[in-house]
Amino acid sequence: MIEALHLRKRYGRHTVLRGFSLQAHPNEVTLLVGANGAGKTTSLRILAGLARPDDGEARICGFNLRQRRRAQARLSFLPQGVHFHPRLSCRHLLRFYSRLRRARHKRVEELLELTGLHDEADKPAGKLSGGLRQRLGLAVLLLPDVPVLLLDEPGLSLDPHWRERLQSLVRHEAGRGRTILIATHMLAEWNGVADRCLLCDDGCITAELDPDNLRDSLSTRQLNRFAAA
Repeated sequence: MIEALHLRKRYGRHTVLRGFSLQAHPNEVTLLVGANGAGKTTSLRILAGLARPDDGEARICGFNLRQRRRAQARLSFLPQGVHFHPRLSCRHLLRFYSRLRRARHKRVEELLELTGLHDEADKPAGKLSGGLRQRLGLAVLLLPDVPVLLLDEPGLSLDPHWRERLQSLVRHEAGRGRTILIATHMLAEWNGVADRCLLCDDGCITAELDPDNLRDSLSTRQLNRFAAA
């Protein structure tokens, strides 16, 4: 389970989060939707333990993010715009992260197959296209057997086929009991995929939307902000 309670975050004079609160539950895919600049990425970075809030609390499976190691041991995070060492191959990178996250060695080959990277396994990451690099990020995300998955704009670099594959994968992982939180501004691609959808606007959650009718749940003003993203 994921809990965020009244999170506030400022960068200099700019306030990014203004009392941000949410819950995401096991066996569910929860979407966090909002236009660029709404606070989605900052909230996920706090939940992943990569940034500290100025106020408020966050918990992963009951562990406060102040207990950083215990909380982070129970999650896996796919950031927006993944980057890897350009000279290391897909297989070497997955083996490195498998040791880091104490995953089964066999899991590396399984994920190369699952993400369609087996033929690219020995190619340096620096020579991968944006879509292949994103699929490698997805493989790294799925390496550890942890209860919580956080994904920030995971479909941006993927072609339509792999966006559908990504959606099937997250539905499958939710069915295995995982808690999945996905931040995105891409309404059309994620319509009808999630169990719940929360609208992030100006640094806080302002509404819960119908996950099967995302566009119809928004006002014209809100849709214009998404279109400008």
